[in-house]
Amino acid sequence: MKKYLSFFQLRFAMGIQYRAAALAGIATQFFWGFMEIMAFYAFYETGAEAFPMSFEATSTYIWLQQSFFAMFTVWLMENEIFDSIQNGNIAYELCRPVHLYFMWFARNIANRMASALLRCFPIFIVAAFLPKPYGLSAPADFMNFLLFLLTLGLALLVTVAFNLLVYMLSFFTISATGLRMIFVSMVEFFTGAIIPLPFFPEKVRFVLELLPFAAMQNVPLRVYSGSMEEGRMMRAALLQCFWLFVLVGAGLALWRIAEKHVAVQGG
Repeated sequence: MKKYLSFFQLRFAMGIQYRAAALAGIATQFFWGFMEIMAFYAFYETGAEAFPMSFEATSTYIWLQQSFFAMFTVWLMENEIFDSIQNGNIAYELCRPVHLYFMWFARNIANRMASALLRCFPIFIVAAFLPKPYGLSAPADFMNFLLFLLTLGLALLVTVAFNLLVYMLSFFTISATGLRMIFVSMVEFFTGAIIPLPFFPEKVRFVLELLPFAAMQNVPLRVYSGSMEEGRMMRAALLQCFWLFVLVGAGLALWRIAEKHVAVQGG
């Protein structure tokens, strides 16, 4: 465990140094946040009674989404991992006295947490001072906030486990570009990154909420914004745990297969 914690610390320390990139990211997140809120405002003006979330809850959802963008976006993958698989440098990684899957898992968590930590607080502060219903609202109560933190951590782990699944699948392809495009496009839509899941038709939403994609950003953002019923919060958290074990299990199974059949420089 200590060696994986060391990988986490090294990656986190490296990621926290990119402050200029974080400032650019903050500016981008503010722009997209305001743009999305104004777009939803135009829809709400046509008849708010037709929407499953209040405009205040939707604004809170969007600001949280922008704050934790780096934590949940699936396309934030390590190109060096794909390059090492494709050019054969993975051989050096295999010589390390560590489990490659868990090493990549620790690195991925560190990268996302470092990037999110640099961005989230400025967005939180500014969004909290915006007038209602355009700003970031406080959670309903302290227990709701604790459940948000729990589901936030689980969502991060599920997202990383899904990323690791893409890494493992890339062992079985000549180029991972197409694989990444398919998975990223699919996840962006089904996680609620483009349209929050409550806005989908009821029958479609019921199916989407059972899929692993809903266990990512959808759950913590809806818990915090108050757009998820109290009785469904624990059910959603349990589904997060279920999909975490499934995705990690699938990733480890693929790694065992890839480890036995990996070919380096045609050998």
